[in-house]
Amino acid sequence: MTTTLQARTGRELQRYDNHFRLVAGCIPYRLKQNVENPTGDSLSKLEVLMITSPNRHDLIFPKGGWDNDETVDQAARREALEEAGVQGTIHDTLLGVWEFKSKSKQNLKGQEGACRGYIFALEVTEELKLWPEQSSHDRQWLNVWEAWKLCRYDWMREALNSISVLLTGKPVRLLTVPEISENTSMFCLVKSSGTKCVDSAINALC
Repeated sequence: MTTTLQARTGRELQRYDNHFRLVAGCIPYRLKQNVENPTGDSLSKLEVLMITSPNRHDLIFPKGGWDNDETVDQAARREALEEAGVQGTIHDTLLGVWEFKSKSKQNLKGQEGACRGYIFALEVTEELKLWPEQSSHDRQWLNVWEAWKLCRYDWMREALNSISVLLTGKPVRLLTVPEISENTSMFCLVKSSGTKCVDSAINALC
């Protein structure tokens, strides 16, 4: 008998902390084997999975609301399954925690629409042929340099840098900022090391 997977809908179980809607997500990744690597650069083995966003042309990492009947890492795994159709192992170390405003509320003043996102690294062990939000999200494997160029927001590049350092010990370095990048003011609330690095107010999308 085939079991049909369904995505969660609604916000009845949604977690909040004061005015912040709590969000969990991940960067799905894999380390390619037998890659031609004349420079010895371990980054060349790292690939990350990005997904299309409905009604937009950019690519994003899977993320969504953290519900009160699950842990934050369970929420991140669920979002990866629902949006990207992948399952795997969550890395114990957070890539970071970012605060930003939701797309629909970004032009409003005050705390309305504020989100706090917890982002993990997820090593993919299975790719499903069918997944709950397949009609809304296509998926694409990219090397870290390709992914960097497609990141629309600062938090995505920061998270990509974090996973690169975590897995290879090397950051992603490009000399130019991608043209697709939008003018967003972002801050990283808490890095995986637990240190605070608040720079400015946030105005990105969740």
